[in-house]
Amino acid sequence: MEAPFELEGLRILHQDLIALEEGHLRNIDKLCEEIRGHTEAFRKLLDKSQKSEASRLKLTSGTVQIDENEFSVNKEFQESCVQLADALDLDEIDSAKLILSGQDDAELLGRSTVVSAVIAFHERRQFLLESLRMLMRNAQDPDCEEALRLEYQRLVADVLEIKDGPARNGSLFTRRCLKAMVDIESWLNALAERYQGTLALGQPTTSEYEEFMSFQQSSLAQQHESLGAVMTYLVKGSYTSVDDFYKLLEHLPTMPRWDETAVHHVPTTLAFTSQYGSPESGGSDQEATSLHRRIMDGKDSSTWALRNLQAAFKTWWLAEYSGWHFDLRLGSSVQGADVNAEAQKRSDAFFQALRDGALQCTLSICSQAYPDDGYDPARNGLTQYLLRDTLPLSMEATRISPSFRNLLMEQVESFVNSFITNMPDTLRQFQSNEDDQRKKILGGIQPNATSTLYDQDLHLERFLVIIAYVFDKRVEAAESFWSDPDSNLYGFLQWASRRQSTPRVGAFCEMVRAISRGEECSTAAHLFLLDEGNVSSARIRRTTSLNWAQVLGELNLYSSKVRDNPIATRPPVRYGGKPNAGDIDEPESALMLECYLRLMAHICGQSSVARSWLWSHEKFPVLEIMFTLADLSVPPRLQACAIAMIRAMLTNKTSEMSSMVWSATDHWASNANPSTIAAVRTGKSITPTSCMEEVTFEALSKTFDQANEFVSLLQALVGPSADEIGLHDALPFPEQLGAAYRMSGIEPYIDFAFGRVFSARASLTEDPVQSRILTGNLLALANSCLATFNENLLILANRSTVPVDAAIETSSLATYARLHPFSRVMEWMFNDRVVAALFAAARQDISEVASAPPSSPVLVTVLRAIEVMNRVMDLQSTYFEIVRPLIKLQSSGHRRAVINPTLATFEDSVATNLDLVVNLGLYAGVGNQELAVSSLKLLQKLSSSRRLNATPMSAFRQQPSGNRLVGVLEQYDDLERIRTSFILAMQYDERELEMGPEAPGWTIKSVMLDFLIHCLSSLSDRPNLAHAILGFSCRGVTLTIDVEGAFANRASLFHSIIHLAANYPDGLESNVESWSSSIRQKATQVLSVLRASPLTSVLTMTELRAVDFLFATFLRQAIISPDTLFDGLSVRDEQFARTDSAWALKHHLDQRCFLLDYTSSELRLVATEGTPTLIARILSTLFGSTTMPDGAQLPNVPIFDLLDFLSFDFPKPALARITNIFNDVDFTVALESEDDANDGSTQSPLVEQLLALRLNELRKSEYLNDGQEQERALADAEGHVAFFKMEKNLRALESVRLQTLKAWSNLLTLAIRHTDLDQDGRAALILQALQTVTPRLERYAAEGSAVAVTLGKLVQALLFQVDFKSSALNRSKGADMAHDRLFGVFRTSLQAINVPDGDVNLREVLYSICFRYLTGVAKSSDTAFRQRNITQTVSISGKKTIGIVCDDAYGGSGTCRASAVLLLDALTATAKAENSNYMVDSLARTNFIVVLVEAIRDIPSELRDSDAQDVSLLLAYYESKLALLVTLSQTRTGAAQVMNAGLFQIVHDSGLFSVDPDIGIAIDNTDALTKYYRLLLSVVRVLAAVVLSRGPQNQQTMEQAKLFLTENRPIVVAVFKRQARIGSPSVAEGSSSTVDVEELAELLVLLMTVTGFIDFEDQRDAKRPRRQAFS
Repeated sequence: MEAPFELEGLRILHQDLIALEEGHLRNIDKLCEEIRGHTEAFRKLLDKSQKSEASRLKLTSGTVQIDENEFSVNKEFQESCVQLADALDLDEIDSAKLILSGQDDAELLGRSTVVSAVIAFHERRQFLLESLRMLMRNAQDPDCEEALRLEYQRLVADVLEIKDGPARNGSLFTRRCLKAMVDIESWLNALAERYQGTLALGQPTTSEYEEFMSFQQSSLAQQHESLGAVMTYLVKGSYTSVDDFYKLLEHLPTMPRWDETAVHHVPTTLAFTSQYGSPESGGSDQEATSLHRRIMDGKDSSTWALRNLQAAFKTWWLAEYSGWHFDLRLGSSVQGADVNAEAQKRSDAFFQALRDGALQCTLSICSQAYPDDGYDPARNGLTQYLLRDTLPLSMEATRISPSFRNLLMEQVESFVNSFITNMPDTLRQFQSNEDDQRKKILGGIQPNATSTLYDQDLHLERFLVIIAYVFDKRVEAAESFWSDPDSNLYGFLQWASRRQSTPRVGAFCEMVRAISRGEECSTAAHLFLLDEGNVSSARIRRTTSLNWAQVLGELNLYSSKVRDNPIATRPPVRYGGKPNAGDIDEPESALMLECYLRLMAHICGQSSVARSWLWSHEKFPVLEIMFTLADLSVPPRLQACAIAMIRAMLTNKTSEMSSMVWSATDHWASNANPSTIAAVRTGKSITPTSCMEEVTFEALSKTFDQANEFVSLLQALVGPSADEIGLHDALPFPEQLGAAYRMSGIEPYIDFAFGRVFSARASLTEDPVQSRILTGNLLALANSCLATFNENLLILANRSTVPVDAAIETSSLATYARLHPFSRVMEWMFNDRVVAALFAAARQDISEVASAPPSSPVLVTVLRAIEVMNRVMDLQSTYFEIVRPLIKLQSSGHRRAVINPTLATFEDSVATNLDLVVNLGLYAGVGNQELAVSSLKLLQKLSSSRRLNATPMSAFRQQPSGNRLVGVLEQYDDLERIRTSFILAMQYDERELEMGPEAPGWTIKSVMLDFLIHCLSSLSDRPNLAHAILGFSCRGVTLTIDVEGAFANRASLFHSIIHLAANYPDGLESNVESWSSSIRQKATQVLSVLRASPLTSVLTMTELRAVDFLFATFLRQAIISPDTLFDGLSVRDEQFARTDSAWALKHHLDQRCFLLDYTSSELRLVATEGTPTLIARILSTLFGSTTMPDGAQLPNVPIFDLLDFLSFDFPKPALARITNIFNDVDFTVALESEDDANDGSTQSPLVEQLLALRLNELRKSEYLNDGQEQERALADAEGHVAFFKMEKNLRALESVRLQTLKAWSNLLTLAIRHTDLDQDGRAALILQALQTVTPRLERYAAEGSAVAVTLGKLVQALLFQVDFKSSALNRSKGADMAHDRLFGVFRTSLQAINVPDGDVNLREVLYSICFRYLTGVAKSSDTAFRQRNITQTVSISGKKTIGIVCDDAYGGSGTCRASAVLLLDALTATAKAENSNYMVDSLARTNFIVVLVEAIRDIPSELRDSDAQDVSLLLAYYESKLALLVTLSQTRTGAAQVMNAGLFQIVHDSGLFSVDPDIGIAIDNTDALTKYYRLLLSVVRVLAAVVLSRGPQNQQTMEQAKLFLTENRPIVVAVFKRQARIGSPSVAEGSSSTVDVEELAELLVLLMTVTGFIDFEDQRDAKRPRRQAFS
């Protein structure tokens, strides 16, 4: 046996071949290489080594050698191997290989190793056979490209070894296939006997055993089917010999049962018959004649166990073989034979085969090859009537794959063509015999007195229905009937339409329905039936051929009889028996009329030409006649067919058609007499009563056919019309419908659908298929009602300037909300019975759902139920908050209440049906993309609902008992199964890159990640469903890790997402694709939410570190540039921001942002933990070299290069207005709603609807009557949509770029802070960072964007980490270069300050940068550094720069003004150091010095008016301004300016020194006194600086200083007393208060000394007169 390890390779090959058939595969060369790699496996086919005693002895020895590796095996492993060998009849050593290779799968699937190995064994065989089948099919596909088909044929030749070997190798391979099929049949028999034996002995069976047996039987049946297909292609490809046919003929008689294995031989048998029985295949007439004798030899007849299959086989053979006699060829072996005698023999043999059930067998095969998803009661009834007592296939026979069914029908098609072409006389004899027999029976002259119509032969009818099954849903094959009017098929069609009996009409109509699918074929059928003739109202005598005239005439005749003689009830029509007096024409008339209506409905539903013709038919009022035929007195199925015909006429309906049909339907439903329909047409006044509606609805709800078709009609009526613009602003019915006798609207119809039918559908039918079909249609109706309601109209009416009432088609928005079926459907969705039915529809057996084809009723029902729940969840807030109160306010009269008042939200219904969560989780993993998406969306809503996720309290302990949704998964023991399905869906598959976003795996991944993100983000503070599925163990309100679980073994969904985030490609080659990069972006977003949550942060960081996520991701980083392609476009492309290319870049930056954020968190964490080795490894990676665990060094992009996203600009959107009609439309509400959604969608629905409303408003006001004006308005609307789409994309890009920049800046700052480099190395690193950032700061500062602010803050942080005293900046070789870089930062900042209309936040940062540079230079010991002419640079920057800084210093907001003052102070100090008066002159010129001085006057009042929390900031601002005054006052020029500004007078006016310090000042703070002394100190510093700078020679200054001291003597004395600690509370030595008082006292002493205040005081005291007194 081939090693089982090739299973994965075969799975990939199988999936690639499927992708090729679906048109998704891009890399054909790779596929061919895969096929070549499995050529040897194809050659071996299903060969396997059987059990052997030698292998068993090796196994039991305890040591086994597998692939040159020796393993020691224990008893348990040996027993498993033996058990597997017995189950598969497989060599024990190969069994050991299987078990070893499948151990991981066993753990993942939760199965035993034996069961997992059996699954792998059968999967390998199935993938192998299916891959071979698809390869051979492609090699014979005429639609395949010629070169590619030739390549496939070469690959097939390699497999069959006929390329370089003998041709008989193909025959040998065919026999091996046949032998494999026989072996599988024996295996299936053995399994069945074993299972029956177990049951017979009464041995108990487990569910796992049942599942195991079922899997084996199903898998073997699929393998048998694939082999049958492979054999068929071998025959069709002429790789076989006639001896292979003889081999098959030896096996067919031995088939014991009529089951699916017998059906699997049918295509091969038909292919052999065509290959060796037809003269067209190139075979010899001698071979054909020999085979004919063998097949028709009566000796073999008794050996066939399946006599009906033998009879069918004979008809297949005779149809092909007759071709040799139909056109005798020269040299043929049949030349000279008695042609007539031979023909008679063949005809007799054919009719004998018919009597043995030949056509019944063929019809049974064809009918049961179709699954129940195409449930058609009328066709099924006709088929059952034609099959009668024929032995049906077993239930298992319906498990036929679509590919095999197509192959089967292709081969039966060959029989049909051959029979029509080669045996026309036999066909004519069919018709003649049956017509004669029917006449005798109806005339009462039949030979058997008990004969009835039920006993007549219906061979031609069976053949017609066989054709119907063969060509149904095969449009290309059906085109052969219509493409050539001279063809045999078209001639047969014409012949079959003539002289038809009643039952034959039904079969013919079924055939025409089957071959008229699609617009082209259905129109051809319509033209075929469009024969000359007039429709007469009298009794119709059938013309020679079936045509529209006959069909319409029959329907008109029957409708007139119903109108003229209505019958309350009619008994069901039986297909046979004697004619009744009440019947029309013949007993099968009802069946005939049904077939007419079905044919009409089919053609009208497919062909627009036929619909238009019928709508405009003058003599056939289609609505009147159809509603007459839908009268309650006609048989139910006929009534249902009439309703179906009405529905077909609504295909691609217009609003006018819909209104017309609604009116007719309403009058029909509310009138007992069908003649009222005619009155509606003629305008007569009728007053129907609502009670008749109840009668109609009661009758419709009694049978499945009627209820189902009427519900389907309602769905067609409610659905959107073709002429709608997508705004959904009109009601789906006439606004005044039914207003004459009840409240207008369609509420009674909605009540019928959901009150009568949906909640009681089980009473209509016991057939589960019928029940599911009806349920699916009801849910489709509900979905249409909900989907066509536009809740955005309510939003726009309240928040936009567009007059919605005037713009919409409905008379008013209130009427729209009240009458739209949305409101009544929503009300029913909160009804107890409907809720129960809805949840029952959503609960289906998971195994049945998983194996169901996409169109099966069970899958459709589940999908629609989930879709309805999704819509109810989305719309319930609109209903409860807006629509329902509006209905209550406006409703008049009695209105039946159906809602359960205890249900406040739909979540309340879910709370009592929590097992729905289990079903949704399981549905997500069944592999059906549409079901998985819908299930996950609903699960996302439920799992993020706080109502459903409220943590209940334990009954015995007042402690949280865990999440309810997680609890229900654990209760049903399905959590592991759901986890497994999620894990399998998250596996990376390379084919997704080839198929693109159409790949089912990609879509399911995306939706699963959306579910996890939404759930985790909504409930990040508590354990929830997402945590449980990710692999965490939820314990109350905490999360833990199961030490023996998948998470601990790094096999959980969490680890699968890590793998996606680290390894999923962003695209192909150098092109970043938006769809592929979104997967990585979403995976990183899941990790980001987990990392940010306190609940999971530690666990997430631990696991990410354990798998080296940081280092692996850094190694994958690539530099992006303006030329990098995103969805095929570069950033330079003008279409870039208008397409998904913008989202490709956004996804890329999102991933970059997460990596940078995560690295910052990891760096902080390891620094806290104190792990220097890991810190060094992280820093090494950041600076360009990653150390692998084995010590190897790999290069990666350093952090400095990861600022690449700032290397290009985004275009600015511009709106080119064509007209001015949208100028007054406010789009704010639309843009805000889309920004809040932030769902990554590039659509702008609210914008589009606003534009549509505006256009509607203008159309209704007749403003846009001109065609050209309308075109211009539409073009303008399209331009607006494109503009807002571009603007939205650019906003998203700007936002993510800013976030990424912040993350990069934060990480760079942390890296520099934690580096272990010495002082010089750290300085060099900072200089490199500044070199990277400064040019970008200069660039973005000119735009004033938020990017510039972030860059400025980074530069600020870097400068504050620079040690200006370090040797790297002073005495090293690179000092000059360092000086240049730092000076460049200063110069860039100065230039950026001067930007017009700059951002104040940016200027504040720039002020801080300049301040840091100037203060750093001042401290530097490098003379060259300090001698740079900074003041000159400032002057070059322009006078405007100083003006801007002064403006901010005076009137700036927040801390900006303090930063501006500090910068002015530093600039002034620098100018002073450079002996320049530039700053003093500039400040004086701007009058800023006067402003500074005068500001002292307002200090007390501003302090009193400020809040307590603002005092500290305000005082700091005062101190900075006073510090600037000090700096200015330290030069003579500056001191003069300050003095001239009235310094001493302003200080006097401020009253700062007039406060009694022993009482305190009114500052609402505990350290008020300290702050007060500090403020006094700042003012006194200014005074002292002015006095000192002016010098003692300036008498004016001296006098004012003396006056100051004199006036404020009390405060001076108080300061001295406090300094001496006299009469003041004790203050700690060295405290800030003490220091301030000490300095203040010193400055006051200095003032006294300089001004000679003491001498002045002494002289003044001496001059005062002394008092004299008596002694």
